[in-house]
Order: sequence, then structure tokens, then C-alpha cells
Amino acid sequence: MEPTITTNQAFGLRTYFLRILVIIALILFGFLIYINDPPTAFPKDSIVVVNSGDNISTIASELKNKNIIRSTLFFKIMVVVSGSEQKIVAGDYYLSDALSVKDIISRLSKGDFDLAPVKMTISEGLTMEETAKVLSSKLPHFSVDEFMQYSPEKEGYLFPDTYFFAANTKAQDAIALMQKNFENKIKTFEAEILAFGKSENDIVTMASILEEEAQTEVDWQIISGILWKRMKIGMPLQVDCTLGYVTGRASLQLTKADLKINSPYNTYTNKGLPPTAISNPGLLTLRAALTPTETPYLYYLSDKKGVIHYAATFAEHIKNREKYLQ
Repeated sequence: MEPTITTNQAFGLRTYFLRILVIIALILFGFLIYINDPPTAFPKDSIVVVNSGDNISTIASELKNKNIIRSTLFFKIMVVVSGSEQKIVAGDYYLSDALSVKDIISRLSKGDFDLAPVKMTISEGLTMEETAKVLSSKLPHFSVDEFMQYSPEKEGYLFPDTYFFAANTKAQDAIALMQKNFENKIKTFEAEILAFGKSENDIVTMASILEEEAQTEVDWQIISGILWKRMKIGMPLQVDCTLGYVTGRASLQLTKADLKINSPYNTYTNKGLPPTAISNPGLLTLRAALTPTETPYLYYLSDKKGVIHYAATFAEHIKNREKYLQ
């Protein structure tokens, strides 16, 4: 006689299998949530590039390699299920925060790049190298090495200002924008430069020196008068900042050996201006270079507090050195 299953036993088996199905469903649901969520190492404040012609597998691999998704297979399934396979838009996507697979697919299919402009202030008197460090701190696609390939011919011609850069700005883009700004600003001085009788490069170079030599508009104009006067009488400019441009040392750190180095930026051994600007000057120093103040002074020095002391004779200058620098 075959055993029979009672009603209670049948109900128990159904309950058991139902529990198993619920557990499996919960595990599957939990796994789907996990696989859809962003990885722990999601690269916030980064940019992912989708190139024109990239297929789903290529995009999935790129996202997985950058820790943007957990599974390439799940990403591809979701793209197909959502009907987004033919909708993905090529371009640069800025990821400010971690996103789920669903949200990533939504942005890719809508072309939602979210490239919010990055506000950055480039201060007057920064060299190209210093400017590159500022830009690279907030622009993920910016290459310092690429930027510095344009030095020193672009030195002085990248106007210091407040900029709103696209998050995917590259070195060449930044240079083009800053140089265009310089060109617009220098146009306002065209008539004055022509009347002054010096080239634009001479004015920019002098302004860059003034940026390093003093801190106030009054001092910039007085020093401008002194340096143009030195050039007129055939005296070397003898400014420490041009040596600092090649040695990386501040005025008080320069040695006697530094004053004799063989460099076109050594304004102790070479007369006239250095071959290029030594920083990127702003409007006030450009104007000071064009509007020098005539004084009896031929010498000046900056004390340890940045105060400028002037002298008409070398003997007076020596006294100032003993008084303010010893």
C-alpha cells in the first residue's frame, strides 16, 4: 500500500517551498540592489568619456575599469532591458557623486553631461608653473606637462583673472581662453604702448618684473621709472626676481654665485630686459609699466616686511642695505 500525503503534510510542503521561493527572491532582490548600487571606490568628481562609435561592451568595460559599475554583464543587460542601446550619447560626463547603474544609463541615454563650470581665480604675478598647479588642483583632465610645453613663450600672455572653466578643460583649452582674455585686455593699451615707444613684449616683460618687485601701485610706478631709466643710461637692471625665475630662489636666498650664472635672465650680467616675461602681470602693473613716475632715484630695495626704500646714489643705497637688511 502506497503512503498517502495528508492535507496537513501537503500544506506543510507548500509552505516550505513557498518559504524557499521567498528566500530566493529576497536574495535575488538583495543581489540586484547590490549590483545596481555604485562601488565603494566610485571616483567622485571625475569625468568619463564615451567616444563616438563605442559599443555597449566597450562602454561597460571602461565603466568597470574606473570603478563606476560593479558588473559589465549587469550593465549591458540593463541597457538592453531599458531600451537604451541605441540612445547612448557620446561625450564627456562629469560625475560629481556616486550613481547607480540605472542613473548612469539614464544620463548616458539623455546626454546629460553635467559639466558645471569650475570657478577659479588666477592671481596676478603667478608664473606658468604656478598657474598650472592651480588649474590642475580642480580640473581632472588638465595636464601640467602639456601646459608647460608652451613655456616660456606664453609667459606673460595668460591673463590673471577669475575664470569659469568647463570641468573637462584641457591644458590647451585653458591656454587659449587665458590668452584670448589677455588679447582683449591689452587692446585697451594699444595707443599708450604706441606713444610710449616700446614693444608690447617689452611692456609685458617690464610689468611682470614689477609684479615681483613690489606690492603697491605707487611703488610699481616708481620702480618702473627707475628700471626704464637704468635701461636708458645703459645700466643693467640688476633685479633679483629674474634670477629667481631660473633658480627658484627668493631674493634673500640668492648667493654670489647666482649673480654670476650664465643665463639670459641674469640682469646683473646682461643689460636690458630678459628675453621673456617672468610671470603673468595684471592690469595695474601693465599700466605702471606705461606710466612710470619720474624721481631722482636710481636704486631701491625691499626690506623684510616688503617696504620699499629708495636711494638716488649708490652710497645712499649701501646705507639702506645696512639699515634695513642687516
